[in-house]
Parts: sequence; C-alpha cells; structure tokens
Amino acid sequence: MNILDVIKDDKLFAFWLKDQVTWQTWIIVLKALFALDMNPTELDTFRKFTHRKNPPSRQVKEGWLVCGRRGGKSFILALLGVFIAAFHEYRQYLQPGERATVLIVAHDQRQARVIFRFISGFLHHIPMLREMVERETASSFDLCNETTIEISTASYRSVRGYAIIAFLADEIAFWPSEDSADPDIEILRAIRPAMAQFPNPLLLCASSPYARKGALYEAYTRHFGKEDDNVLVWQADTRSMNPTVPQSFIDAEMEKDPLSAAAEYLAQFRSDVETFISVEALQACVVPLTERAPRQGVRYHGFVDPSGGASDSMTLGISHLEGDKAVLDCLREVTPPFSPQNVAAEFASTLKRYGIYKIVGDRYAGEWPREQFRNFNVSYEASADAKSNIYRDLLPLLNSQQIELLNHKRLLLQLQSLERRTTRAGRDAIDHPPGSHDDLANCAAGSLLMCLASKKREVHVGIIAGTGAGGRIVWRDKEPRPRSWQRRILTPEQARQKSEAFENGPKAFRILN
Repeated sequence: MNILDVIKDDKLFAFWLKDQVTWQTWIIVLKALFALDMNPTELDTFRKFTHRKNPPSRQVKEGWLVCGRRGGKSFILALLGVFIAAFHEYRQYLQPGERATVLIVAHDQRQARVIFRFISGFLHHIPMLREMVERETASSFDLCNETTIEISTASYRSVRGYAIIAFLADEIAFWPSEDSADPDIEILRAIRPAMAQFPNPLLLCASSPYARKGALYEAYTRHFGKEDDNVLVWQADTRSMNPTVPQSFIDAEMEKDPLSAAAEYLAQFRSDVETFISVEALQACVVPLTERAPRQGVRYHGFVDPSGGASDSMTLGISHLEGDKAVLDCLREVTPPFSPQNVAAEFASTLKRYGIYKIVGDRYAGEWPREQFRNFNVSYEASADAKSNIYRDLLPLLNSQQIELLNHKRLLLQLQSLERRTTRAGRDAIDHPPGSHDDLANCAAGSLLMCLASKKREVHVGIIAGTGAGGRIVWRDKEPRPRSWQRRILTPEQARQKSEAFENGPKAFRILN
C-alpha cells in the first residue's frame, strides 16, 4: 500500500483526513515525497511551492518543508512515521536483535508529546495497527515487524546508535542550543550514517522558518527550485497548508509584528535576525582554564543573574582587571528546581572567598535578590544596563581581545548562540534564540564589564608621596580639573583604604622616601 492508499482507507487514516479539501495541499506534498502521479491542478500547486517544473521521478532522499505555523506539520510527521513503520518491511536488512527505527525528533518535551499523542491515537484507535503493537513506553512503540517508532528531543548525543529507516524532524529551525551551538547540523551529521544500510530511507525536516542560518536555511539555499534534485524543498504559508486558519487572525498578527508574523505564518526567513558573535572572535578570547582561584591584593567584581528556581538557572560570574584586560575567574550555575535562599547562601560563600561583599545583578529580578543576599551580608544592586546593552558593549571587547574567557562549554555555546534582532522601533536587541538560555552569558558579560567600568571611573593616578610625623602618609593624586596635583595627609588606615580602591591594589603605588 502506498501513502495515498492508507490515507483514503476507511479502516486506516481516512477518519482523520475526512475533510480532503483542507488537506489537499498536504496530499500533494505526500505525492511529491513518494513520487506519485499528480493531475494538472496538483502539478500547478507543486510548481507554486517548490519552484520546480517537474516533480520527482523517484522517492526523494530528503524533504525540507518550510511551512507556516499551525499548518499541520506535526500531524503529518506522526502520520508518516506510522505509515513507514507499519507498511514497510526491513527485517532482511537487520542484524539479530537489531530494530529498524522511525525516529521523530522535536524541539522539546512538550512538542514531542504533541507528536506522540498523534502516534498513540493512530496505533490505539485503528484495529489493524493496534494488533501490531508489542510494547509501548512513554516515548516509543515497538511493532511486531521489528520496527520501532520513537520520539526524542533535539540532542546530537541521544540520536546515535540507531538503525534508522526514517528521520522526521519537527521545528528544526528552533532546536535549542544547550549542548551544541549548531544542534540541527550536529544531529543530521549523526543521523545520516545510521540510515545508510537501508534502501530508500527518508529524512524529512519540517519547520516554520526563522533566521537565515542553520540547516533549514542551508537546505533552502542549496536545493529550493533545483530541477532533478533528490532533495525536495517545499515553501508554503499557513493558509495554503491549512485553510481552516482564519485570514483575520493572520492579518491581526501581521499588524502586531510584521517581521515575526511573516516568518511564523507566511513562511519567510527573517532578515532582521543575525548571529551576534563570531566563532573566531570568541575562541580567540578563551584560555585553557575552567576556573581561577582568588588571589590576595586583587579586587574582584561579581554579577548575578537571579532566578526564582522554577524554570531558569541562577548564575554567578566573577572577574577582575589585569592590566588592560578584564579576566573571567569563576562561573557558577544552579539549574532548576532549587531553593533561591539556598543558592543565595552558596553564592554568598563563593563571593566572600573572592573578597566581594557588593554585587550587581539583573535588574528584572525585583526585590527578592536584594533581600536574600542581605541575609548573608552581601549587598545587591540592580544593574543600570539592560541585558541587551551589556551584550552590545561586550562585542567590541571580544573582537579586540580585551577580555579573557574561561573554557566553559555552556558559556561559550550561549555566547555563540546570541542573536541580534531589529525591533519594530528600528533599535537593535541582542538576546538568546527562542527556546534557549543565556544565564551564564549574562552574568559573565556583566562581571567583565564591571571591571572595565571601574577602570574608567578611576583614570587618575595616585602615589604615596612620603611620610610625616606620627607615621602619617602624604597622598598626591591628579584631578582632571584643574590639571594639578593635590596634596593631602592620610593616616596609614586611610592610605590602605585608598590603595584598595584601585584595581590592582598596592601595585598601583610608588613609595617615595
């Protein structure tokens, strides 16, 4: 049975596609993927959304569906997964104990559950398919033909080791970058060798478009509109794929944010999003250390990105100034769930090891971080700069190698994943991609900029000019206005406090006897 047979069969999938008119464009997509005949009207639709004159003459090797949101992508992936697993035979290509796998990878657990519910509905409610199920788990179905349908979230580590007959990727443009700066590309690299042993394996990626980068955009630029190509790229807006979505809803979304809605519902890649930090600039600032121990006579600065403990990590960055460079010394991250009070106590202990009793933190956290750190004798001050401004000021320092970063993988991934977007008001905003995090990047950048900001505040140079009666010390410092030297008498304690106010402590002074 081919894909058209099963979706028209009343005993199989016809119940879920009973309104054939609303699914007509998807039926043409399925015909194109499996090289089935099209009538002239269908051929016109194919040409409109592929920019190709002729449909494939054999099943495609790869399909890339660039479709608007709510177009029905997840449902079609689930249907294809069940069709390939239940109506094809692969046992002759398997080793003893090996199972052919249809692997469906989604952005996160929530999206994976959506697809899994579709699959579960097919396998539980269609008697013919229900009889094929040997075992069911929270994320997979084992069928009696030595085939498994499995759902996974996007991680290049978790997809290795399978014998894959079909790889179906949902919302690939939005896969999180927690274990790789390019998770889509890394996962595809891991998947393709696992498909090599089977005839006519299918790699199908469906997603709303996002930035002009990553595997989806690369496939689009290389294969869209290319004749006689065994890689098919289909680009269509939401209503073309699912006419039940009201045009009035899309019009309202376009009015709110045209750039975002054009990507979400018109399937257009965003021109206002670009990579913020280059890999080369980042790697040039990394030293082969994961942490530096505190040193005597060095003034350190701490920056905290707080969290309530439910969804985001709570992070701490500590840095110091060394010559003209800001140097990152320490990073701490506590992932949720956690008690904010316990984490504040842990961070306060770390801060005191570095001689820090006053820190700066993200200004959007409200009053609770101030109260929590006050309980542990650490003063908390909200940052005067928004996170986007912190990243903006960090970029020239990275490009000029005025900072040193620790070799911390999650930090480097978060920095590399940062994106610059143009807002509706025409201003640039720098932030993490949708579905990702930047907690470590925020606290590291904040602490590094604190070092350089304190240097700018203390641009004058002071020297201990001599001693007077009773052990008093004469202090001279050069004030910007007027350009003259002022002379003051300091006690030894005042001199010590004055020296500690400088970035490098006593090293910034000369004793003149």
